[in-house]
Amino acid sequence: MQRRDFVKASIAGTIASQALLQGAAAKDPLPRRLYRDEWLLSVIGFGAIVVVGQEQSVANQTVANAMDAGINYYDVAPSYGNGEAEQKLGPALEPFRKNVFLACKTTQRKAEGAQQEMEQSLRRLRTDHFDLYQFHSVTTMQDVETILGPGGAAEYFVKARKEGKFRYMGFSAHGAEAAIALMDRLPLDSILFPVNFVNYQQGNFGPQILEHAKKKGLARLALKAMAYTSWPQNLPREQRSHPKCWYQPSPDRNAARNGIRFTLSEEVTSAIPPGDHQLFEMAVDLAREFKPLSLAERQQILASSAGVQPIFRA
Repeated sequence: MQRRDFVKASIAGTIASQALLQGAAAKDPLPRRLYRDEWLLSVIGFGAIVVVGQEQSVANQTVANAMDAGINYYDVAPSYGNGEAEQKLGPALEPFRKNVFLACKTTQRKAEGAQQEMEQSLRRLRTDHFDLYQFHSVTTMQDVETILGPGGAAEYFVKARKEGKFRYMGFSAHGAEAAIALMDRLPLDSILFPVNFVNYQQGNFGPQILEHAKKKGLARLALKAMAYTSWPQNLPREQRSHPKCWYQPSPDRNAARNGIRFTLSEEVTSAIPPGDHQLFEMAVDLAREFKPLSLAERQQILASSAGVQPIFRA
């Protein structure tokens, strides 16, 4: 399938979050794209870091509004907010669980730790299964060797899948060599990884993962569409414009639009925006007006990254 054919393959849905959801149904719909089998996911997913720091009643309303507007892909991990994201998302999502695609992750590399973390996540999220469960932040070859070695997390993943605790198996990747190795050595359904124009052009990070995932037949889920560069060294978190972001996000709306357009013009199913509430709202708004990049536009966006330090390098 060609790039432009892929990105045009979508069906209607809608989304917004707190400030945008009033009257969301009157706006252009948010497209959905094929993940696997019957699952069509909203092109913007809900990263549960958004609810970290919110009162439970506010988190409940945030999720209810997102559901009303059409988001059906929710992503969470126990490391987000030291468990707070799971604890807030569980009650908020419980009334809607049967209608959503819920993805969770574990940073545990051994079977015992992965089992303990999955069971804890299932309890917190008030569900008996995940739609997608993932090895989180696979970065080094040591990660791969431990996951796949004797007593590694892969042993428990295989067992848990047979028990019906999750349907699809995947991983999130922060290292290109490790990502390719894991795809080669374990049958997987999807990969979640940074797809970002600065990383592509200045760090040569992303294209090789995308191409290998396509070759292996994995669905592709994207991170860091709105990432720009690192924060200035030694800048305290409280002085950052978006304290929830460990990286510096797009500096303005036009740069954010370029980032979203670039990422969604690659052959990906969905993109998880930053966990900052305002940036999430912006991503939803920009995705609703998405149009695939022409080759000239793509080259122009890549060229605009000149001199920008990427947050990931191959």
